[in-house]
Amino acid sequence: MTERELLAGIDAGGTTFKCVVADRERNIVARKIVPTAKPDDTMQQCVSFFAEYKTQLSALGIGSFGPLDTDPTSETYGTILNTPKPDWSMTPIRTTFERELQIPVSIDTDVNAALRAELASGAAKGVRSAAYITVGTGIGAGISIDGVIVSNPKHPEFGHIAVRRHPLDSDFEGVCPFHADCLEGLASAAAFEARHGDARSLPVNHIGWGIEANYLAQACMSLVATLRLERIILGGGLMQAANLISLVRAEFIDLNADYLPISKTEVSALISLPGHGADAGVRGAIEIAFR
Repeated sequence: MTERELLAGIDAGGTTFKCVVADRERNIVARKIVPTAKPDDTMQQCVSFFAEYKTQLSALGIGSFGPLDTDPTSETYGTILNTPKPDWSMTPIRTTFERELQIPVSIDTDVNAALRAELASGAAKGVRSAAYITVGTGIGAGISIDGVIVSNPKHPEFGHIAVRRHPLDSDFEGVCPFHADCLEGLASAAAFEARHGDARSLPVNHIGWGIEANYLAQACMSLVATLRLERIILGGGLMQAANLISLVRAEFIDLNADYLPISKTEVSALISLPGHGADAGVRGAIEIAFR
């Protein structure tokens, strides 16, 4: 490998920082997962991983949890703003990596990064309008219309929209420290586990899956009714549950109540899992670095 032919990417999530190194054809040649702890420790572990390739790296792309300053003209571009994640508010994530690695660093939200990957070569390739919703520690959404991602100078905070309570979920307060029972407060992985326990241990017929599907279907309905999107991709750790995507589609059909002319077959195409699976975030980060 000749000098400066490699690209670095980080999918910076609330649970883990997934670090990758890729060649110019986007082939991943190395990867490391760093648990998300306190900012200094987490970022230093990432820097240590990239140090082995430092003389070969030309750029780093980051897709990060937020809220995040995504405006390149801002003095705080690439800084995590007032986040529910303890210790991370006002962390200058972009400038820290740029200083440590001495290469150009570009950053966007984690959902926008994943959306870029899906638009380029995944489940949203070839469509004119799409959204990527990540259902992880928090909930966020990236939206693209006619090739333009809605993000600058402010990115959407879709996870904090209001949703209607499921009738079997009236007693749960919600985990969002700002709004309690917003979409993120009720339907994030953190909310799901606070209410029902470890998602991996629950049977497929547990009532929690139906409640979760209802909230996610409300989110999809809001996007479709507002923007008439062609594709909504549901990613993040909780969406790895095998039965959840089908439950969301069924709830969406019920919520639509035959108002919008969308058949069951069309709903299956409309609401999709990521084409890149769990790698959507890191592949999006590489797309950011490549650009």
